[in-house]
Amino acid sequence: MTTILVTGGTGTLGRLVAARLRADGHEVRVLSRHAPPYAVDLRAGGPALDAALAGVETVVHCASNPGGGDEKAAARLIEASRRAGVRHLAYISIVGVDLVPYRYYRSKLAVERRIEESGLGWTILRATQFHDFVLGVLQALAKAPVMLLPAGLSDQPVEVTEVADRLAALATAPPAGRVPDLGGPEVRTLESLARSYLTATDRRRALVNIPLWGRTYRAFHEGGHLAEDEHTLGKGTFEDYLTRRAVAAGRA
Repeated sequence: MTTILVTGGTGTLGRLVAARLRADGHEVRVLSRHAPPYAVDLRAGGPALDAALAGVETVVHCASNPGGGDEKAAARLIEASRRAGVRHLAYISIVGVDLVPYRYYRSKLAVERRIEESGLGWTILRATQFHDFVLGVLQALAKAPVMLLPAGLSDQPVEVTEVADRLAALATAPPAGRVPDLGGPEVRTLESLARSYLTATDRRRALVNIPLWGRTYRAFHEGGHLAEDEHTLGKGTFEDYLTRRAVAAGRA
């Protein structure tokens, strides 16, 4: 079986990918900034990163920071992967990074380009936003008595376990380049997602749609972050996620 390094392996997606790879019998090393024995800040690189990559055949790059630093981290990872003789680098990106002029998306696109030009065998999977991200946005908006929603926006949240399954399968297959995007089963207006959240949590809030402006808002409004129909492979809906979460919390 293959020795695989998962960066960001303690995060929402990375820990699931690591678990699936281990279940399939692979030796998995989890790299994150604070989790020994492979506690490494990718932006710094250095001997600790080289040690983590020694003998590794495949890297699954899940580490990411919306606050910045992804391009530098990718550069360090690619350099070290070349030195270690890594044969396959699999990367999780976001649907719309080439269409939506949002700073974090631009950074993810720049990482894609670095990987494509790395000289390593590579696979890039783009996915839509996870259910828990959408939930976090709605929880923040619901703190006020009135939920102010960007008018005309839709989303296509996907179940993170499905993304983990797909990414783990890709990591153990030969490098495939850009593979079809993975999105959730439904394109939903933000208002409909908000209503589902309020119902599931037994909250009452007035919903007000507020038109915004700018290139980024326009790109989201035009659906640049949505997966095309033929590439929509997810099955778990936002309501499924909310129900499962309520059961886990003992509320259903």
